[in-house]
Amino acid sequence: MLSHYRYFDHEADIGIEARGKTPEAAFEYAASAMFAIMTHPSLVLPERRVRVEFDEPDRELALVEWLNRLLAQARLAGLVLGSFSLRCEGEHYSGEAWGMPWKKGAERGTEVKGATLTELRVVPDGKGWRVRCVVDV
Repeated sequence: MLSHYRYFDHEADIGIEARGKTPEAAFEYAASAMFAIMTHPSLVLPERRVRVEFDEPDRELALVEWLNRLLAQARLAGLVLGSFSLRCEGEHYSGEAWGMPWKKGAERGTEVKGATLTELRVVPDGKGWRVRCVVDV
């Protein structure tokens, strides 16, 4: 199976890069990459849903906003997230994510504190869209 995301080294933090046919799909894969740092995706069951909405005219800043809002919702609800859906109409983003409460055996040991502006990119790449940023761990 082709992976839609990869990691790149960045000093003490972790870089994530994701590709999708649309910017929204690439954002969804970036969220998958970010949560996969914390636990293996196959361990996450879609037991609970969280929603995020925001307005952001800048696509690059929207990526960071999306990732950080997902982290905040997951922390507030005590969840680990594993699947994602995002829609964008103009500057308005509306998304959902599914996951489960943290449980013993699910942790991989690397907590993501937040998405940063470092190495931030959202660009078309000929086959769709490529997004990347560094997450603080």
